[in-house]
Amino acid sequence: MTPGPGEIDPSPPPYSPPQAGESRAGAGERSSGAPSAPAAQVTFDRRELGRLFGLYGRKVAEGEWRDYAIDFLKDRAVFSVFRRSCEIPIYRIEKNPPLARRQGVYSVISATGLIVRRGHELDRVLRAIDRSLHLVAR
Repeated sequence: MTPGPGEIDPSPPPYSPPQAGESRAGAGERSSGAPSAPAAQVTFDRRELGRLFGLYGRKVAEGEWRDYAIDFLKDRAVFSVFRRSCEIPIYRIEKNPPLARRQGVYSVISATGLIVRRGHELDRVLRAIDRSLHLVAR
């Protein structure tokens, strides 16, 4: 079927191999030469993951936590911990860089959505849920 006047042909153009000096983008398309950057994601770095998994390991050994999930989103990174794998997370530890100059990058959020603690340092924020017993000397 041929398109009528004013109509666009829906079929793709026939393949033509790239000519000398052209990229594989196609004969009629120009590429900028630089590969397109993937969309930026917020992630936890190695030190932060080490601290999170250290706390997670202790809580699993105590029998309090059983599962975790990590989400790397465009605007924040989330480490969620679960008592059972089939329910909502007990806590979410979030890294939200846009809040760095205000309340702090890190926050601990309970299952009800209550912000338990927020701050600039991960270790201080995690103290809200890492209530280890400490020996007090007299």
